[in-house]
Amino acid sequence: MQIIPIRHPYTIEQIPSDDVVMVLGFFDGVHRGHQKVIETGKNIAREKGLKLAVMTFNQHPSIVFQKVLPENMRYLNSLEQKERLMEKLGVDILYVVEFTSAFAHLAPQEFVDQYIVGLHAKVAVSGFDYTYGPKDIADVAHLPGYAKDRFDIATVSKEELDGTKISSTRIRELMEQGRMEDVTELLGYVYETDGTVVHGDARGRLLGFPTANIKVKSTVRLPRIGVYAVKIKIGETWHVGMGSIGHNDTFGDGRELTVEVYILDFHQDIYGEQVTVRWNHYLRDQVKFDGAENLIIQLKQDERDTTEYFTEKNV
Repeated sequence: MQIIPIRHPYTIEQIPSDDVVMVLGFFDGVHRGHQKVIETGKNIAREKGLKLAVMTFNQHPSIVFQKVLPENMRYLNSLEQKERLMEKLGVDILYVVEFTSAFAHLAPQEFVDQYIVGLHAKVAVSGFDYTYGPKDIADVAHLPGYAKDRFDIATVSKEELDGTKISSTRIRELMEQGRMEDVTELLGYVYETDGTVVHGDARGRLLGFPTANIKVKSTVRLPRIGVYAVKIKIGETWHVGMGSIGHNDTFGDGRELTVEVYILDFHQDIYGEQVTVRWNHYLRDQVKFDGAENLIIQLKQDERDTTEYFTEKNV
């Protein structure tokens, strides 16, 4: 897959000369609804003998329009994760457009001329709710007027589960509730976060449960605080573990939020390594224990519950 970063205004030399089917959207989560849109584009590209291109943005539009601080955004996917998912879906060209003020203030006709026609799209594919400017003048219903017969248009209807639209908002709400199996159902894959193993306070080692302290970027959306049955990827191998998101209140109030994973049957030093955690199943909420002894009892139960979960689910 060819990844092409674009900052407005782009130069003609940046753009491949191939005609493409262009799929449009932000695609946070690349969930099953997004996958349906991309799959539609892929099928059209195959039928027409064209390359499949996707256009996304480097950051959420609300950073420009609503003045949200970039570090306060919480994404379901990092850009790197989104790129990996797009490649798996068979995308040939991924355009990553910097969502700057200059780009944001393009008139709808300018956007169509420069970022659909200018990128050699013969077909534009999007979800039913895609917009490219003010909703009242730049929704999919208005796109044929701006297209002026220069490209075909394919609009994909909403994807539903149990009568409710699959959306990034719904996925975020489920994560807040710890309903990770439902999150998996909507995403079409187990929710993952990337991070770096860093040194912690080594309390887990003293308790007999040495954990990998994982530093994640501030823009990563974490599931709700609690303890989870997880899998962690070290190198190219996935290992079963108990994941914790919380403040370790047993050892004092006001502690920083941490992400820790106790990896079952694992005894290697992995400080400094890049890892990926899959949040498979919510086990329990974070509890403030009276002391280390009761915490150890609970951790042993969490270990049994984690083993039982992965044995029963065979995942």
